[in-house]
Amino acid sequence: MNKVTLEKLHYYELKEIVKGYCVSGLGKRLIDKLEPSSNMKIVNQRLNETSEGRRLLDASYNIPLDGIFNILPLIEKIEKGESLDASDLTMMSNFLRGCRKVKLFIKDKEGYAPTLSSYGENICDLSYIEDEINLSIRGSIVDSNASKDLKRIRRHIDICESKITEKLDKFLKNDGNKEYIQEFFISQRGGKYTIPIKVAHKNKVQGTIIETSSKGTTVFIEPNVISKYTSDLAVLKSEESMEEYKILATLTDMLFERIKDLKVNVDVISEYDMILAKAKYSKSIKGIKPKLNEHGYIKVIKGKYPLIKNSTPLDFEIGENYRGLIITGPNAGGKTVVLKTIGLLTLGVQSGFHIEAEQGTELSVFKKLFVDIGDNQSVENALSTFSAHIKNIAEIIKESTKSTLLLFDEIGSGTEPNEGSALAIAILEELYHKGCITISTTHYGEIKNFSKEHPDFENAAMEFEKETLEPLYKLSIGKVGNSNALYISKKMGLYDSIIDKAREYINTKNYNYNLIKDSKVLKNKELQVKENFYEYSVGDKIILLENNESAIVYKERDRLNNVTILYNKQFVEVNYKRIELELKASELYPEGYDLNQLFISYKERKLEKDIERGSKKALKKIKKEML
Repeated sequence: MNKVTLEKLHYYELKEIVKGYCVSGLGKRLIDKLEPSSNMKIVNQRLNETSEGRRLLDASYNIPLDGIFNILPLIEKIEKGESLDASDLTMMSNFLRGCRKVKLFIKDKEGYAPTLSSYGENICDLSYIEDEINLSIRGSIVDSNASKDLKRIRRHIDICESKITEKLDKFLKNDGNKEYIQEFFISQRGGKYTIPIKVAHKNKVQGTIIETSSKGTTVFIEPNVISKYTSDLAVLKSEESMEEYKILATLTDMLFERIKDLKVNVDVISEYDMILAKAKYSKSIKGIKPKLNEHGYIKVIKGKYPLIKNSTPLDFEIGENYRGLIITGPNAGGKTVVLKTIGLLTLGVQSGFHIEAEQGTELSVFKKLFVDIGDNQSVENALSTFSAHIKNIAEIIKESTKSTLLLFDEIGSGTEPNEGSALAIAILEELYHKGCITISTTHYGEIKNFSKEHPDFENAAMEFEKETLEPLYKLSIGKVGNSNALYISKKMGLYDSIIDKAREYINTKNYNYNLIKDSKVLKNKELQVKENFYEYSVGDKIILLENNESAIVYKERDRLNNVTILYNKQFVEVNYKRIELELKASELYPEGYDLNQLFISYKERKLEKDIERGSKKALKKIKKEML
């Protein structure tokens, strides 16, 4: 399986979930290295291991992996010739004890887990090394009983330190020294025994200044009265370090002699940790081991997508009556999730993971699995979305065989629909002749028709709740889905006339290319083109373009390019570009006709009404005319 496929199907996210059930870094390390296998025998073995681990858990048995650590860095130190320190050896002892406990636990579990029980036979019992470490190391330090020489040296160290303490106590209690002493206690500085002396009296005390306080008021002096004993102590400490090193080296050599057995133990414990993590994951999802085949047959019963909690169960089948499936339906309806569910369930099973589905589910073990999902556009390669998809598909076609599962999301999209659908059909045919199992989503009607007519292809649709516009995320095989674009558009308020016309165009492709043929409008448009623009005159009958209704010009165009018109018994200013000439005044009225008669009666009636309602503007106008 190539890395792109694993990334697109979120395989690594699934592994992280399973890895969370590991007890140690050993199991996590194996899961990090785990990849789907295309070998039927290995896949079966992996699933059986998980099933045996699940049986142990269901019977309330837990392999005692607590206290198991990743000792691979310690093995690396040993192989480099380095000696382990006391804390390293303590960790190694804990690991050996854990191995012993696991071996003992799994020995009598053949009835639940015959395979896992047999693995325990490979664990080497290195309890003699464990015992030796425990005798020599206590609390992450080398114990005095680790050797006779170390015990003797530490006894002499204790005697020497007692004599030093005795001499310093006498120094502190000496009345002649009291005025020099800053604080009456013995202080160890850098492994030296010292007395805090006032800095003003530092030359009055015979000894060596070991350290000065941060404020400079105190010096820590090692008095000469203990110099003999401190020299002896330094020699004894050096002997102690050499003896401790000798003991640590001896224990490390014991481990080095059994380094191969130690590595076998690491491998077995790592396997147990990983297998139990798979089993715990299986229990958490109530997983099953599906049936397996190698001929491309997939049947999923109530299968769930591993990365979505409470996801909608999927019923799915391919590979028996048809080898190609075309999934249609609205955007955000769950088509892509179907692809990812089938892909991730397949990858998980081929990695030994149980899946969340019902008994009767069957999956095929594929040699290869390829996907074309999402936008693979590369800025560096200056590829368009379509080019990137086609480049990916071209590589997929080269690598595909009869044991290949292919998952295509919106195949042929990203270009002109006719070319895109034709190209998609040609690709699907090529992959069909190669013997692949192909699952694809599309919106193209031509691909749906191809699938309907092809004897080895089938259509499927994502169901959709029309009343609420909510996707149901349920797949219906054998049904052709629609994008529901027209229905959604209607629900969103688009005119029924537009919806009906769109539906007609879908069925007939008989598009309406006719232009508006109103002779009067066309005549006046021609007139305006000839004259560049028409200067409207009082009395001209015009058409308001916004509603195609008539009005009469009351005032000609002003400096703001507005024309005042009488429309619905009201004077309205409109821009001259928003009206068109219907008939000139000269065509409507005889020569010498008083055009003011068209408006005067109306103006007077309006003025009377304004006066009646007490319009200040009307009263002001009357006063102005009287003056």
